[in-house]
Amino acid sequence: MSFTNSKTTRIVRSITGTDRMAIVAGSVAAVCLLGAFVGFLVRSGLTAVFVIGFLLVVGYGWYTRQALTAKGLTFLATVSTLLTMGLIIVFVLREALPAVRYMGPIDLLSFTGEPMWRTGGEQLYSLAPAIVGTLVETLLAVAIAGPLGVAGALFVSEVAPGWLRAILKPGIEILAGIPSIVFGYLGLVVLNPYFASSSAFGLPGLGSLLAVGLVVGVMALPTVVSVAEDAISSVPESMKQGSLALGATEWQTMTGITMPAAFSGISAAVLLGVGRAVGETMAATVILGNVTDLPTPIFDVFDNTVTLTSLIASQYGNASGLHVNALFAAGAVLFVTVMAISVVSQYIERRMLRTLGGER
Repeated sequence: MSFTNSKTTRIVRSITGTDRMAIVAGSVAAVCLLGAFVGFLVRSGLTAVFVIGFLLVVGYGWYTRQALTAKGLTFLATVSTLLTMGLIIVFVLREALPAVRYMGPIDLLSFTGEPMWRTGGEQLYSLAPAIVGTLVETLLAVAIAGPLGVAGALFVSEVAPGWLRAILKPGIEILAGIPSIVFGYLGLVVLNPYFASSSAFGLPGLGSLLAVGLVVGVMALPTVVSVAEDAISSVPESMKQGSLALGATEWQTMTGITMPAAFSGISAAVLLGVGRAVGETMAATVILGNVTDLPTPIFDVFDNTVTLTSLIASQYGNASGLHVNALFAAGAVLFVTVMAISVVSQYIERRMLRTLGGER
């Protein structure tokens, strides 16, 4: 009996000692991480010392308490992501504030002022041309990526044989990884000269919102196809087989059963394509000319203007003072827009899961 009690006591003491060591190690790691963060902000030479200390503590913890260390690292990664996102939001808004104070939020977003963007002399900034350009480009891209993406997802999921599906699915994922500058270069050397020299278009110069919309629509296709195909594949097979058993054709089953059941996921796929179109930078910068006036008429797809992303990319190199703050204001508008689209797409996707019984 005494032997058992003694053994239990040793185990308890061992666990208690190990927990104390874990607390000490975690505290040291937290101090090192905080020191590295502060050192980075103040540009101190001790930042590397704190980073090395943190790595040594993590290595020790991984060797002695691997499970506990893994939990701590995952928690740290989550907190770091949220903290980084918060700091980015604060920084962008802080840098955009002087331009908002100078122009006023109404004038900064309004359709007044000639020219719409002037950096010399009396500084005048209006994001209206960039907002209109982004809106027109996005609408054109979605008009291409939406229908074609949903049709491609239906073909891959419901029509294509197994061997062809095994080829198409990875191929679509590979297309999504092609750099946007490649698409932009193709639009610059193929679409721009065609629209400028074609007798049907005869545009006065290189660059148009139509060319950007076509290129970005093709770029967003893999995203729409991939996400929509996952949504369609998640529809229970029993629903499809029940429809076929009642005498419906495969087309009737796809349009009457599969599409309505996966509508939320398909909508989320299209919204993700919209997010890709709104945030596209290099293709729009390469294809469009740096014209900071509104199209005439305002929704002329053959005219040339800027988007929010191309405005930032084309002017940040020689910007200074209030000009930089105005570009940050454009980034703030873009950030809020993309964030809203992402939130809506996530809500729609969760609604789809609840509808299909995959989430409560």
